[in-house]
Amino acid sequence: MLSHFTRAGLATIMVTAALFCGATSAAAAIQTKTVTWEQDGQLLEGYLAWDDAVTGARPGVLVVHQWMGLTENEMMRARMLAELGYVALAADIYGQGVRPTDTAGAAKEAGKYYADRALLRARAAAGLEALKKQPGVDAARTAAIGYCFGGGTVLELARSGADLRGVVSFHGSLDTPLPAARDAVKAKVLVCHGAVDPYVKPEAVTGFMAEMEAAGVDYQFIAYAGAVHAFTQKGAGSDPSRGAAYQEAADRRSWGAMKEFLAEVLR
Repeated sequence: MLSHFTRAGLATIMVTAALFCGATSAAAAIQTKTVTWEQDGQLLEGYLAWDDAVTGARPGVLVVHQWMGLTENEMMRARMLAELGYVALAADIYGQGVRPTDTAGAAKEAGKYYADRALLRARAAAGLEALKKQPGVDAARTAAIGYCFGGGTVLELARSGADLRGVVSFHGSLDTPLPAARDAVKAKVLVCHGAVDPYVKPEAVTGFMAEMEAAGVDYQFIAYAGAVHAFTQKGAGSDPSRGAAYQEAADRRSWGAMKEFLAEVLR
């Protein structure tokens, strides 16, 4: 029924709406590609995401995977970061093609790096350098985030004195055989933790805080009530009695905390 619009007027409105929708799409033109780099002869393969509607150099964010290796979950987070205006690289710690297919394989692979923190730090540092070399990245403004195994990895990167502005750990491991030295950590630190995570014991939490205080680190520690391990991962299921489960509130709140943190440290 065209009681208030002429056909020509309606056509004009439809064209204008189509142009607006097209402009909106162009403003969020997220691009992705596979990138590779090497660390001590090992080929590594990551996933790069950026918004090609953003011009000029912008901050870069490294994303480090959980113990199953680089998966769609980390790629999704990289795209989400690109939507915020960052260049994001979902890094590879294990090596090209090394993607565990079950928890036993994941435990074995992750165990190699927990047992060799120097290697873990070297792999993470190689990913950071690969990020800094990407077109459009302001190498002076970088940060790193990680999930579970990746959360522990970015904390190791910070402990090593890596040149980056900040790191964010989501339900990551907190202990280390190589604690941070006084004034050695350049990055600010945000830890988003499940308050009832059965895999990270209370003594690991208190030990981590004592380590950060002794090292003079600018850190924040947020514990989310009722959240267990893997609270940001929908694939973890919804049953917290299993020790690992998705919790929507903790996921949403921790991502919001990360956004505020990155906006502060990368400005």
